[in-house]
Amino acid sequence: MIQYRAFALRKLASIAPRYLPFADVATEDVPLSRLLRLSLFQVTVGMAVVLLAGTLNRVMIVELSVPASLVAVMLALPLLFAPLRMVIGYRSDVHVSALGLRRVPYIWKGTLYQFGGFAIMPFALLVLSGYGESFDAPRWWGLSSAALAFLLVGAGVHMVQTVGLALATDLVREEDQPKVVGLMYVMLLVGMVLSALVFGALLQTYSPGRLIQVIQGAAVLTVALNLFAMWKQEARDRVRAQRVQGTVPAPFRTVWPQMAPLRPLLIIIALGTLGFGAADVLLEPYGGQVLGFSVAETTRLTALLAGGTLIGFGIASKVLGRGGAPLRLALIGALTGVPGFGAIILSSLGGGALMFLAGTLLTGLGAGLFGHATLTATIRAAPRDRIGLALGTWGAVQASFAGLGVALAGILRDAILALPNGLETTAHAPYRAVFLVEIVFLVLACAMLLSQARQTSQQHTSPRPAAGPPPHPAEAS
Repeated sequence: MIQYRAFALRKLASIAPRYLPFADVATEDVPLSRLLRLSLFQVTVGMAVVLLAGTLNRVMIVELSVPASLVAVMLALPLLFAPLRMVIGYRSDVHVSALGLRRVPYIWKGTLYQFGGFAIMPFALLVLSGYGESFDAPRWWGLSSAALAFLLVGAGVHMVQTVGLALATDLVREEDQPKVVGLMYVMLLVGMVLSALVFGALLQTYSPGRLIQVIQGAAVLTVALNLFAMWKQEARDRVRAQRVQGTVPAPFRTVWPQMAPLRPLLIIIALGTLGFGAADVLLEPYGGQVLGFSVAETTRLTALLAGGTLIGFGIASKVLGRGGAPLRLALIGALTGVPGFGAIILSSLGGGALMFLAGTLLTGLGAGLFGHATLTATIRAAPRDRIGLALGTWGAVQASFAGLGVALAGILRDAILALPNGLETTAHAPYRAVFLVEIVFLVLACAMLLSQARQTSQQHTSPRPAAGPPPHPAEAS
């Protein structure tokens, strides 16, 4: 088994420089096989995202007849922990331990949270699906247990992803940090695509029992892959442990003002995330209720969306590697999402399934361009000794507004259905309204990006004193 594993890693390492974005980050000290092994934590994160926002989203709304607003709020519950990503990233920067470890303890804690959530989830879904009636279990047992499960999985995902990305940046040179973070996000999308395809195949014939087996398997696989990913990645630094012994890290509130130059960029990230993420809770139900897709087919939609995002990351890698401006590329990504959602709307007006699939792929492409560009801009603008804090800040804004978009989408859909006249007469009208709102958010993001580009152009054309200070990295991007 060890020989086969080594052979597979060598093959991946040999083809990656040609086909895998960001593969040029590998060095003799940090070979690509080691980076790929570390990236397995992103595979488990992608697996959790597909289960929560994809498969379970569709099953709870369509098969279990849970109101979309309740499902939207439940899916948004894990994102209550999203703002804590800033604190988690900073704490992993300054963590004090006897062995000098900083990142691994947090990754392990997050893994346990994920496992605990998946362990509770099958039994909560049993009660939600009606099995609880056989032993007089009230419905709120299932709802509260499902909420707890979603919270635990969400907390684990935020902790594992934030600290795992920080650990990846620790392993490479400073100039290669944006590349290695990009590689980790490519592997996240690969994990989402593979998980969606596997879950779709396993749920081709849907039953509550089969769904429970899938979730239990995901719990075990999460622990196994994260353990393998962490193994011997962070060196034990006894010198550092002795140096920081007895020291007290600066409070987070005194460090946070260092992120002030990032605020315009964070607003852009928030608007773009709302634009691309607000319909995540409705994309699969839309395919099921309006276009008649099965559970397996709607699960594969997640793979199509993630595949488009993967293509976007690959294109962004080439453009930024050649010196392209991140904010300009983010503008292209936001503009790409507008016709993508337009095609999704047209699919319910006679365009059909092919138009819907094309719009889904185009939306994923725009999200990939926008996500990678804003991530690179954030890293370049952050202080050099606060990479964990910068990654946590980007993740907190991105995840928080993704959750807000999910909740607003479900609530808006149910509110339109409850209207006494008009829009509720057609099944696709509430979905179209949500997709139009997404387009509005993307247009606002484009407006801010154009404003930033105009300011940058004016700074470049205006005369500057010879001994003046250099421009901030965020402006240069």
